[in-house]
Amino acid sequence: MAAIEDLVTDLERSYRELRDRMSDPGVYNDHREAAEVGRRLKELEEPHRLAQEWMQARTDLEEARADGDLKELVPELEARVAELEPPLRDALVPADPDDDKDAIVEIRQGVGGDEAALWAGDLHRMLTRYADRRGLKVEELGASPSDGGGYKEVTFAVKGPRAFGTFKWEGGTHRVQRVPETESQGRIHTSTATVAVMPEAEDIDADIRDEDLKIDVYRSTGPGGQSVNTTDSAVRVTHLPTGLVVAMQDEKSQLQNKQKALRVLRARLYELERAKQQAELDATRRSQIGSGERAEKIRTYNFPESRVTDHRIKLTVHQLDRVLEGGLDEFTEGLDAEDRRRALA
Repeated sequence: MAAIEDLVTDLERSYRELRDRMSDPGVYNDHREAAEVGRRLKELEEPHRLAQEWMQARTDLEEARADGDLKELVPELEARVAELEPPLRDALVPADPDDDKDAIVEIRQGVGGDEAALWAGDLHRMLTRYADRRGLKVEELGASPSDGGGYKEVTFAVKGPRAFGTFKWEGGTHRVQRVPETESQGRIHTSTATVAVMPEAEDIDADIRDEDLKIDVYRSTGPGGQSVNTTDSAVRVTHLPTGLVVAMQDEKSQLQNKQKALRVLRARLYELERAKQQAELDATRRSQIGSGERAEKIRTYNFPESRVTDHRIKLTVHQLDRVLEGGLDEFTEGLDAEDRRRALA
C-alpha cells in the first residue's frame, strides 16, 4: 500500500496547483475550465483539511518525543496520529465524478431460455426494491416481456443522490442455480441474466449529432408479436458511427419513445468513452476488482442452499430471500471498501 506520507505530498502539490490555476486569468475567463477546477478544488478541501491536521499531530508528536518535559504527551499524540490515518486514507481516494449522476440500468436474459427471462424479472424486482430502500426513485424506460413470463430485456433509470455510485457494482452477469417450476425431475438448472449500469449522461457529456442518427418508426408489438398500436409509435434509433441501436415502444407517442431512446443511447455512448478511458488509465486496478462488463460473472444466487456469493470480493451470505428483497447494502459496502483499498495500493 502506498505510504501515507507520499499520498499527502501528492495531495499538497495538487491542491497548490489547483489554487494557482484558479487565480490564472486564462482559467478564470474560461467558464467550463473554471467550473472543472473549482469542482476539483472543492473535492480536495476535506482531504486537505485532514492532511493539515495529521501533519500538525505528527509535528507535535516529534516535538514531544524530543523534549523530555513533554514525554507524558507522547501516548496521547501517538493515539491521535493513529486515529487520523484511516479517515485521511479514505479521503485521499479520488472520487469518481460520475458517482453522483443518475443511473440507467439495462437487464437482459442470458443463457437458459424461459428460466433466464424469469430470472431477469427477479433481478428487476430486486434492483428496484434496492433503489426504494436507498430512497432513490425508479423510472421505467422500456421493456420487452417474454412469452413465458419475465423479460427478454428491461431498462429503467435510477434517480437520486449517488444513484450511479450505489448501483455501479451491479453491472455484470448474475448467475442463478435453482429448480425451475417446469422441471418435473427436481434437477437444478443454471441460468444467467446480464446487467449493464451506466451513468445518465448530460448533453455535454455525450454530444449526439443528428447526422449520425438513423431513426426508424414502426408499430409496437407485445408478447407473441401481436400488434399493440395501430400507429407507428415505436422508435428505433441507430447511432451510425458506433452501430449502437436502441428501440423504445412503451409510450403511445413517437416523440416520447424517441426521447427515451436518446437518453439510453447517450448513456451507452458515455459509458463507451468511460470504459475506453478506464482501460487506458487503470487496466491493472480494473482487472483486480472486476470491470463490471457484461460477460463477467459477478454473483451467484443458489436457491437450494439460500446462498449468494459475490465472486469479486469472495463474500458469501446465506440470506437469499433478504437479498432478493433488495438487501444489497452488504455487497455495495464491501465492493466500495475493496475499490478504495485498490485505489490506495
